[in-house]
Amino acid sequence: MVGIVLNTNLSSLNAQRHLENNRSQLGGSITRISSGIRIEGASDGGAELTLTENLRADVLALQQGSRNLNDGTALVKTAEGALNEISSILIRLRSLASQSANGTIGDIERISTDLEYQASLRELDRIVATTEFNGTTLLDGTLAAGVPQAHHNVLQLGVDASADNQIDLNNILDLTNVDAASLGLSGSNITTQGASFQALNDLTIAINDLIQVRGRVGTTQIRMLHANANLTVHAENLNAAVSTIRDADLAEELTTLTKNQLLVQAGVAMVGQANLNPQAALTLLEGV
Repeated sequence: MVGIVLNTNLSSLNAQRHLENNRSQLGGSITRISSGIRIEGASDGGAELTLTENLRADVLALQQGSRNLNDGTALVKTAEGALNEISSILIRLRSLASQSANGTIGDIERISTDLEYQASLRELDRIVATTEFNGTTLLDGTLAAGVPQAHHNVLQLGVDASADNQIDLNNILDLTNVDAASLGLSGSNITTQGASFQALNDLTIAINDLIQVRGRVGTTQIRMLHANANLTVHAENLNAAVSTIRDADLAEELTTLTKNQLLVQAGVAMVGQANLNPQAALTLLEGV
């Protein structure tokens, strides 16, 4: 038989303890619903917090890697645009050389034609010297595979500095110098028929060399497109994993909220009821 006492109301203390627990859970439900996040701190699950923080860090690294790759793509496209114009110049030069090699024109016409020929060569060299991206010259051999490794242009894509998470533009582009001298056109002219024949041969070789360079640039762009698509999908899937672990399920949380609201209301009522229990002792004191 439980004794009837005045100083200690165990029923009230027990009801207050349950009320405080329910109020704490109600506050947690409100916080999760208002923020939309289930795991906000270590108290919500230390292992889950560690996992999601690592995944979020990876997602941010991959998203930055995608932006880095887009910058690299812009660089390669800049080089490709200039190479396309150089190709047009070489084709025009071969047309001029063919014209000058024809036996139906005289020396005066060849000299006149050579004026355009030389001007085009100078423009070719100017394009090579001035094509740059954020201070990096692109067509003068800076992006060739043969430059020292410390000066290679490397794109950082993944979550760490391993070679698998990087693209070395020098190695895959091997964008060698494409100025007139490097293409074997130094001193080239079409002032005579013999010189025109030689120019035709040199220009054929130069065009073939440029085609190989442009081929490497094209395949690099294709590779970068695939790499960017992979980075985007990878980051998306990691975000999905973070969401599954970290985000609150509103349907579940609303159900829990309703339950906790009812428990708090019931707890308040029971604390009030428990506080009435000591009054039973007064019955024993009647008539004393």
